[in-house]
Amino acid sequence: MNLIPSFSVDHTAIIPGIFVSRTDTVGENMVTTYDIRLTRPNREPAVDVGAMHSLEHIIATFLRNDVQWKDEVIYWGPMGCLTGFYLILKGNRPAQEIYDLIVSAFQSVNEVQRVPGTTPRNCGHYLMHNLGMAKWYARRFADYLVKNSGNTEIFTYPKTERLTTDDGQHFYDS
Repeated sequence: MNLIPSFSVDHTAIIPGIFVSRTDTVGENMVTTYDIRLTRPNREPAVDVGAMHSLEHIIATFLRNDVQWKDEVIYWGPMGCLTGFYLILKGNRPAQEIYDLIVSAFQSVNEVQRVPGTTPRNCGHYLMHNLGMAKWYARRFADYLVKNSGNTEIFTYPKTERLTTDDGQHFYDS
């Protein structure tokens, strides 16, 4: 079985940031999946589940209402490991080109008084939200991005090197 591309990221070296995870062609269109990493995997605690869920609702709403970007957004959702989000956009842009969008999205969380879409009709687990913690994580991440805007590492995805034996087996360099 082939290893999927997201498992070729060196999770021991990744830092919070905005990364191009992959680009794909769907029909005649290019789409790009971005890794929006809030915490350092395996070094910092995962994002609080309720906060992650609230960030998903708030930022999805922000993205789908942003005048410049709403028609480009295909998907916004949390990573299973709760260290960040995936954003899928139409087109093929470097991570730096969505920096302002991501900063604005996370800064917008502080303006929210109520998490959108949190009724039993709108949400599969409407009680699992934590707006206070969502605001804390959003402020922390937005401040980090602003502070590190000139640091190219927040846009550089660390890949692991795959070693291949003569008979085609793959190993990762540790």
